[in-house]
Amino acid sequence: MSVVSSVRVPYASYLRVYEPLAAFPEPERGHWVQYARRAETPTAQDELRRSLADLAPTPPVPVPVHESGDAFVASVDGVVCVCPWRTRLRGWLAMTELVESLPAPLLDVMLPPVVREQAVADFEAWRERNPDARPWIRTSVWEVPVRWFVLFADEEREYVPAEAEAAPVLRYRTPMVQARRRLARALRTLRETIDEGPLTEGLVDVGRWLEEFHPRSLVELDYGGLVHALPGALLEADRSAADVAEGIAALRDGDGEAAGEAYGRLMERWRAVRDRQFAN
Repeated sequence: MSVVSSVRVPYASYLRVYEPLAAFPEPERGHWVQYARRAETPTAQDELRRSLADLAPTPPVPVPVHESGDAFVASVDGVVCVCPWRTRLRGWLAMTELVESLPAPLLDVMLPPVVREQAVADFEAWRERNPDARPWIRTSVWEVPVRWFVLFADEEREYVPAEAEAAPVLRYRTPMVQARRRLARALRTLRETIDEGPLTEGLVDVGRWLEEFHPRSLVELDYGGLVHALPGALLEADRSAADVAEGIAALRDGDGEAAGEAYGRLMERWRAVRDRQFAN
C-alpha cells in the first residue's frame, strides 16, 4: 500500500453529478442512506489509490471484478446527495477509449490481448443486463474540456491553495437546473453563429448525459490531479469558466473579435497544460 500511495496523482479532471437520495430506487437507496451516515467517507485520493492498486498485478486488472459500493457525498441545501463511483463501469468505458486512442503495439504492452478480450466479453454480458446504466463521473486527461466549463459561472469557482501536506483544490459546483440552462443557451448561440463542430457535438453529448439525472442534482467540475501540473499562481489566476462565458456572450452579441480574444486566452492557458504532458 505504501508504494501505491506514493504515486503522484494522475493529471485528470472530473465532471461529477451528485443525486439526491430520493433519486435512487430501493434497495439501492437504503444502501446510500446508511452509507451517507458514516462519520467519514472515502475521498478522491482513496478512489485513486484503489484504482492504482488494480494496475499493480501482472497481468493488470483494468476493470474491477466487483462494482464499487462507494460514493462521494455532498449536502445541497440540507439535502444529502451522493455520486456513486461505479468504478467497474468507468473502467470498461475507459478501456474502450484507450483501445480507440492507442496504437496496437503499445496497447498490447499495457493490456495484453487476452486481458482486453475477457474485459470486452464481460462488458457485453453486463450491458445486456444493464442497458440503461450510465456513470455519475466523467474523466478527462491533461485538460478540462471546454464544453464542461459551459455549465458553470465564475462566481461558482472554489480555489483552496496548497497547505502543508494538502494539495490545492480548484473546482466548480452548480445546481443541475443552472447547468442545463447554461448549456441550452450556449448551444443555441453556437448553432446561430458558427458551423456545427466538435464543441456543439460535445455540448449535445454532455446535455444528453445530464438529462439522465434528477433535476435537483448537483454538478461538479473538479480539476483533480491537474492541480499538480500547474504552479499555484497559475491556478489562482485561472478563470476558464469566465473566459468561456465571455466568449459565448460575445458571439451572442455579434462581437467576433471579443469572442476570439476570450477563446485565445482559454486555448493559450490549456495549451501550456497539455505541453507538460510531453515534457521530459
